[in-house]
Amino acid sequence: MSAVIAQFVTAILFGMTAAGCIVALGAALVMRRLAGALPPPALSSPSVTILKPLAGAEPQLYDNLASFCAQDYAGPVQILLGMQEANDPATDVVNRLIAAWPARNLELVVSAVSRGTNRKVANLMGMEERIQHQVVIIADSDIRVGSDYLSKTVAALEQPNVGLVTCLYRGAAEAGIWARLASMAIDYHFLPGAVLGVKLGIARPCFGSTIALRHETLAAIGGFAAFLEHLADDYAMGEAVRRRGLRVAIPPFVVAHSCSEHSPAELLRHELRWARTIRAVSPLGYASSIVAHPLPLALLGAWLTGFGALGVGALGAAIACRLVLQLQVDHTLRVGFNRWWLGPARDLLSFAIFVGSFFVGVVSWRGHRYRVRADGTLVPCSASSYDKG
Repeated sequence: MSAVIAQFVTAILFGMTAAGCIVALGAALVMRRLAGALPPPALSSPSVTILKPLAGAEPQLYDNLASFCAQDYAGPVQILLGMQEANDPATDVVNRLIAAWPARNLELVVSAVSRGTNRKVANLMGMEERIQHQVVIIADSDIRVGSDYLSKTVAALEQPNVGLVTCLYRGAAEAGIWARLASMAIDYHFLPGAVLGVKLGIARPCFGSTIALRHETLAAIGGFAAFLEHLADDYAMGEAVRRRGLRVAIPPFVVAHSCSEHSPAELLRHELRWARTIRAVSPLGYASSIVAHPLPLALLGAWLTGFGALGVGALGAAIACRLVLQLQVDHTLRVGFNRWWLGPARDLLSFAIFVGSFFVGVVSWRGHRYRVRADGTLVPCSASSYDKG
């Protein structure tokens, strides 16, 4: 590499490092404000149907599902637990849940008909005709909520011109270093990035952690069948609601996403799938998020300059700004300050995932592999290709 090219590349790397430091400090500020924000008060308690698409007896499944049963909510609540195979291991968990909560309106729905490439959406389609109530809430199986979740979610849906409510989420790690690193990716990268993006008006998210909308709104956007071929079905639903002139609201509270990764291979599979999903939703926005990785950018710049004073200074600034953000996230989420020392390793791993996502054309979900088209829709890979992820 010639000296001129090296200087040009180094200048770009240090420029992006500076931008990344500003982004980190801005994200820390919005996370601080999130801690003091109050959700809107509940005006009424309309009837609610909760849809839980299931596939396999993942760790913590019972506790996650039970949190939706333990709601302090005045209105009628129906909970549909759907799966596509009668012998799915989740069946035993669901039966135990139904026995433990006899007063709850719980129903196991098995719909074995294969309807399309997105198996989660096909699962939702199998439950759609069983919906009884005014408000429909879809939440992924790995989400755990507090007892006031329904009240807060419905209150947000009742605000003027709101057609859909989605929820921010944090990572809740099981034991083990890989689960902890997975939760840190959510807490230190996804969550502050999402909050900052919404605050600046450059992000239009809709998350599978919660999608709450009125039953008539679901019908108006074509039902679940309209999203059967999409990788990012949650984002597509949010955009469909926005096209009808309605808002997607994000109330100021956070639900928990269970992280149960037990190996580096499992961690990489999951995070590459998530990254590829985000890239499919917003290719340019995802590419520009490179500035959210100031530490590896500064490290590359410092290496190119032989770890001189400028490079070491940039590296120190990047570590400091990311640490400020990480400590603020832990304070906002009320997490003990016992994982900050893993922050630099998590940042380097996140950058590797970011780079790797540009070379990934196939994603895996619950043992099924799909090729992602340029428009974000899915094409099943060969049935013989099995990758549990």
